[in-house]
Amino acid sequence: MKYRWMIAPDRPLLNTQLIEELHVSPLLAQCLVNRGLEAPETAAAFLKPRLRSLSDPFLLPNLRLAVDRLWRARERTERITIFGDYDVDGVTATALLLQVMRRLGWRVDAYLPHRLDEGYGLTQDAVANCLERGRPDLLLAVDCGSTATDTIRWLKDHRVDVVVLDHHQVAEPPPAAVALVNPQLNPPGPNSLRELCSVGLAFKLAHGLVKEGRRRGLAEAERIDLRTLLDFVALGTLADLVPVVAENRILVTAGIERLNATRRPGLQALREVAQITNAIGPFEVGFQLAPRLNAAGRLEDATEALDLLMAEDEGRARRIAQSLDSRNRERQNLERGIAEEVIGAIKARFNPKRDFVIVEGQLLWHVGVVGIVASRVLHEFYRPVIILGGDGHEWRGSGRSVEGFDLAAALRECGDLLVRHGGHAMAAGLTIDPVNLPDFRARLNRIARNSLTAEQLRPPLRLDARARLADLTVDRLRELGRLQPTGQANPPVQLVVPRVTLQRKPAKIGREHQHVKFRVVEGSRSCEVVWWNGADRAWPEGTFDLACAPQINEFNGRTAVQLRLLDWRPAK
Repeated sequence: MKYRWMIAPDRPLLNTQLIEELHVSPLLAQCLVNRGLEAPETAAAFLKPRLRSLSDPFLLPNLRLAVDRLWRARERTERITIFGDYDVDGVTATALLLQVMRRLGWRVDAYLPHRLDEGYGLTQDAVANCLERGRPDLLLAVDCGSTATDTIRWLKDHRVDVVVLDHHQVAEPPPAAVALVNPQLNPPGPNSLRELCSVGLAFKLAHGLVKEGRRRGLAEAERIDLRTLLDFVALGTLADLVPVVAENRILVTAGIERLNATRRPGLQALREVAQITNAIGPFEVGFQLAPRLNAAGRLEDATEALDLLMAEDEGRARRIAQSLDSRNRERQNLERGIAEEVIGAIKARFNPKRDFVIVEGQLLWHVGVVGIVASRVLHEFYRPVIILGGDGHEWRGSGRSVEGFDLAAALRECGDLLVRHGGHAMAAGLTIDPVNLPDFRARLNRIARNSLTAEQLRPPLRLDARARLADLTVDRLRELGRLQPTGQANPPVQLVVPRVTLQRKPAKIGREHQHVKFRVVEGSRSCEVVWWNGADRAWPEGTFDLACAPQINEFNGRTAVQLRLLDWRPAK
């Protein structure tokens, strides 16, 4: 697959202003400008994220209504059920609210839907099962509910009030909840809070409840330190792949610090089974902690993940973490088998001029892993992808999209062919009668052909700047580390080093010799390059431009710059 190299243009006037006022290097200034941080005061705030810069929680739409209704429930000793979701965002949000609300005196429990039996979101089946277990007076829907118009109407008919705390797109007209707390109701803008996911919203709601408790003179509200909840916020925010900018950057920065020092038995046990010995950062959350927390919800229900986060006993926490680790290995095997089957089938008949969207489904594919499989298929073919699994009458699936194609909007145009649907521009879920699958595939492809160009179906490789090897010192990379924590909308720094040559012949490394290592030279400077999974690719030769992610490599007491190869092309 050929990348579209997109090298950010040099903007000397903006760069110079940042260099002079913030005393940063030209390379860091360029990276800040590339991330939309052109004003010195904005860039300075970005480089020094502080909790005191968080906005008032009551700026969120309808948060005051939610807080007032919840306090009224406390005064009446009403029973509240938090109806969560089975992904890391939903589970961490549920755990956070359980801890705060119980401590402040609410009668509250939680219900997490079963992925296979009840499906995604606030479905009527799941809600009916929830009510059978014990009828609440108030249901707090977390990480779901923004499109559950019929279910919320049904709950209202059964005299159950609903508060929705969610960040997904909102139905039109919106559901008739007592309070719909969703930042998508805010107009877009720098202070819209639309970057928050549900655990961030849960933190805001907790902040609002505590503020109101302090106003009422509640002693326990005075004693609560909300900062102790930020490990949950960092976990859910990084796992949900929302932009790590604005308030999310503040929350994640402080949350990672808390995560590394956490004394929660569940998180300590999770770190142990994941064999994390170094500091925890975005990579460790995204690829080691989050997949294990997600494993239970992907295969059945997420109760074990919630139990782990709430665990107070070390022995119990260790047993749950080991169970989640085993489930994660099971999930990996399922995912690998389905992905190989899907990719093999697509390769046999793929037509890039016809297939703008890939839609594949099979009766026996496990619905708990179809989202991960969709991501792998997208990586292979760079097309919007929907993968479905089923149990007979209805199939459920997950979709992943590419820039320029709003998947949630496209599903709305196919609403008459779907049982239900919801999500974001880049990721969505749906339920469909398999009889409608051919028509659904055809209509989605028509929509995509009208909105996507052939160029948009080549994956972009965004590069921050051109740099010389002499510029890439350990000190410079440590300065670039001020951009951490990276994530969506604040990606790791990626550079082009023009016109390098091989100093040392590439050598295969790794247990299966699947990786490549070599050295490049430019003028009098040389540097080591590592290319993960590059053994079967065409290796660089002659004089070439190197697209890379620079990193600091510490090994055997030696610290040096290492370049991770992203792509290469012959130099002009």
